[in-house]
Amino acid sequence: MDWVAGVAAVGSGLVGGVFFVFSVAIMPAFARLPERHGVAVMQAINVTIVRAPFLLVFMGTVLACVARVVLAPTDVLGVVGAALYVLGGFGVTMALNVPLNNRLDKVDADAPDGFWSVYASRWTLWNHVRTVACIGAAALLTAAA
Repeated sequence: MDWVAGVAAVGSGLVGGVFFVFSVAIMPAFARLPERHGVAVMQAINVTIVRAPFLLVFMGTVLACVARVVLAPTDVLGVVGAALYVLGGFGVTMALNVPLNNRLDKVDADAPDGFWSVYASRWTLWNHVRTVACIGAAALLTAAA
């Protein structure tokens, strides 16, 4: 077994699982709450998630994916799996979800002015994309391992 591909596969699966839970449970639950509650709780989550446990897996998986491509550049499954995670998981997060989170951070939870519905719709759409990308990456990297 290729341990680098294995680490990248496990990391992709863990991150994909976090994203999956947001898509199927957390964001639909927030949709049932008043706007101000959804805003306030998501603001708290966005602060809480940026800690060592998540960042180690999230960023460490990027490094494992890059290492896998460097070590086995001709392995199509490994390269495509790594690309799915780096571009679809990490890239979408940084380019689309984080800017939405930063914008939400500036919203007054007591007066969200309708931004929550825009935020929740866009954020969840891109979360679905990164969920599928991470789970696909996990599957391909597992096959490559």
